[in-house]
Amino acid sequence: MKKIFLKGLVLTLVGMLMTSLIFAQQDKSKRASPPETATGSVSGSTITINYSSPAVKGRKIWGGLVPYDKVWRLGANEATIFETSKDIVVEGKKLPAGKYSLYAIPGEKEWTFIFNSKTGQWGIKMDGSTTEDPANDVLRVMAKPMKSSAFNERMKFVVSGSGFTLEWEHLKVPVSVK
Repeated sequence: MKKIFLKGLVLTLVGMLMTSLIFAQQDKSKRASPPETATGSVSGSTITINYSSPAVKGRKIWGGLVPYDKVWRLGANEATIFETSKDIVVEGKKLPAGKYSLYAIPGEKEWTFIFNSKTGQWGIKMDGSTTEDPANDVLRVMAKPMKSSAFNERMKFVVSGSGFTLEWEHLKVPVSVK
């Protein structure tokens, strides 16, 4: 009886391991919020933003899916990654060259963007809160949201010569970089 139980336990563990491996190898481009990359040059620095791009899908985004005044992971799935090849000045504050998790605290009239030194984590915890740990915050800057001229079904970042902009639904939030 003991041997049958052990065989069953071993088979169950092997099955769980195989299932984990299969899910780990999934094609990320087939996710509901596929991975995207925005890149560009600002003041001689290459800026790259890697994020997952959720869709509106008829939902209320601002103050709904994305609540106001709470830390948000800026997309879906893994935490959004912001990388700069050189030191830059973001909204008047210095940010050293490097790789950061990028979070935001959306507000109706003003947003806070958070550059956090811990990278590689999933964007949220089991309780739904973000993985942003204030102890690892390198920089926080403020930016003003505005109505966009076009509807964006998918969330996106655009990197231009003057900085980067988050665009989603009927909103855009430009962040100045020098």
